[in-house]
Amino acid sequence: MARPRKFEEERAIEAAMRAFWRAGYEATSTQDLCVATGLGRSSVYNTFASKHDLFEKALRHYMDEQFLILTDLMDGDLPVREKVRAVLWRAVDPDPDDPAGCLVINSLVELAPRDPEVAELLRRDNERRMEIMRSAFELGRARGELAPDRDPPTLAHFVVATVSGLRVAARGGADRPALEAVANTALGVF
Repeated sequence: MARPRKFEEERAIEAAMRAFWRAGYEATSTQDLCVATGLGRSSVYNTFASKHDLFEKALRHYMDEQFLILTDLMDGDLPVREKVRAVLWRAVDPDPDDPAGCLVINSLVELAPRDPEVAELLRRDNERRMEIMRSAFELGRARGELAPDRDPPTLAHFVVATVSGLRVAARGGADRPALEAVANTALGVF
């Protein structure tokens, strides 16, 4: 019995996401996608309109997964400093099965300047991440965990920029002690 198409599509999107994450959009060929997904060339194009369509679906999948993780880390009753620590340490100590770096950051650098559709996806994703962090920082400030003069939107930008920098540094080969030093320095703000 054939597997349901929805399962095949979800599995292919996950596999394509990892291929794009490892090599980037331009460097990932259709053949690379066929190998990664286990689909033939015609199946790739019958299931997805184009390489770009598959990339957008893979990017959305990645952003949704990462947003759920961020939401889990920033929600709850932990003090705001512990929430930030958990977010930073995900960048210091990522899942060893994941490619180095971040598909969002890679796409922001590689595609956003010349691809308005991808740029818009990334802009909306950034707004979602900023909002969940801003809310957590406002709650932390209301609880007295942050000084009253601490600006939640600025703190959200700071954490997003720090995590982005950690992901880029990791992709560039920075070792764990270097990543920990950056994360601990950032944590000193909280």
